[in-house]
Amino acid sequence: MDEAGQAPADYASLNAFFVRRLAPGARQWPTDASLVTSPVDGVLTRLGTVEDGRLVQAKGRRYSAAALLASEEAAAPFHGGLYATVYLAPRHYHRIHAPVAGRLRSATYVPGGLFPVNAAAVAEIPDLLATNERVVCSFAGDAGRIALVAVGAYNVGRISTAFDPAWGGGEGGWVTNRRPRSERRRIYQPALGISRGDEIMAFHLGSCVIVLLERGSHEWVPGLTCGREIRLGEALARPTR
Repeated sequence: MDEAGQAPADYASLNAFFVRRLAPGARQWPTDASLVTSPVDGVLTRLGTVEDGRLVQAKGRRYSAAALLASEEAAAPFHGGLYATVYLAPRHYHRIHAPVAGRLRSATYVPGGLFPVNAAAVAEIPDLLATNERVVCSFAGDAGRIALVAVGAYNVGRISTAFDPAWGGGEGGWVTNRRPRSERRRIYQPALGISRGDEIMAFHLGSCVIVLLERGSHEWVPGLTCGREIRLGEALARPTR
């Protein structure tokens, strides 16, 4: 709570408390503007390369990038590229920020299930991360294309879009887990200019975020390991070109 922007009594509801903003200065970004940074606080559960068009969900379980992004065309640039999966536990800050400066070209709401995304569930449920409700944001950065995927979870499928509040019906409204369902895809022409660290989305409760980097565009920064806590703004990858 010493990182929160308000005192506990100042939140109007449990949901408002759960999506609380950080106090100014609680997170810092690297001075090197070319670095891709973590979009969230969480646990770095997977770090790898998209091989044969597939990502690792858990030991012994893989799923396709095309299923995750709901498009073979959208997935093609990421075959052979890097991906990172970050799991958000209830204790974590639940707003999602831009990992790099760039242009947001499109966003897609993908309807789906609401299975749990804890360690036991991802180890047992096939294609879980490509099954649950999610929002896919497609960026063009200076070093290449980036996809940022927010995946909903059990009873936690509400994801709002700060870059386009009207999509969810206004400030704080969510795009996913609605009846009737939201518009499936939004294309921005011109693309939306995004600065690294800008708020992009928020989980109204929690789940996980997957970052995909175009093949040949980046390499991991040294010292990253699966299973460790990572903080918003911490360096993930550096450009190779």
